[in-house]
Amino acid sequence: MQNERVSSPKFIIILIFCIYLRPRRQQKMKRFLILFSFLLLNGPGNAQVSTRESNSANTQSSDIFKRLDQNPRLSELVKLHIRRNQQGGKTQGFRVEIFFSSELNARQKAQSIKGEFLASYPDFNVYITYVSPDFKVRVGDFRTKNEALKLMKEIQYRFPKAFVVPDLIELPRLF
Repeated sequence: MQNERVSSPKFIIILIFCIYLRPRRQQKMKRFLILFSFLLLNGPGNAQVSTRESNSANTQSSDIFKRLDQNPRLSELVKLHIRRNQQGGKTQGFRVEIFFSSELNARQKAQSIKGEFLASYPDFNVYITYVSPDFKVRVGDFRTKNEALKLMKEIQYRFPKAFVVPDLIELPRLF
């Protein structure tokens, strides 16, 4: 990078010298040779700088933070932001678990519970998950526990074993 900064003003000065001083015809060849030799000598230096830049672009983004003089807490925040973006549209929240079972026909029961719930509450998302050895049916995407508790109290007469669980929830659609 420093070579680039030093050579650019030199190049501009030589270019101005060649254009505006209007030397005699005998000096045209000399001017051309000076300009050509300057470009020839300066060219490989710039190629090396661009090679280093391209190699550094391939390194991980975390290396960037090691080179900068900054508060370490800022680096932690940036890393947290990167991790959250890699989660893919999910954030920590709550759901209401209305069914879990490890019986042989637990999958079929989970499907029927899902259908029964969607018939009564079509506005809520329903998720069937399998965490060995249980099939679980969880509903809703709530950011706060109070929102989940509202739904739980509303459905408790139909699903008496319902309870609130923390989970990664889908982010709401903005449009």
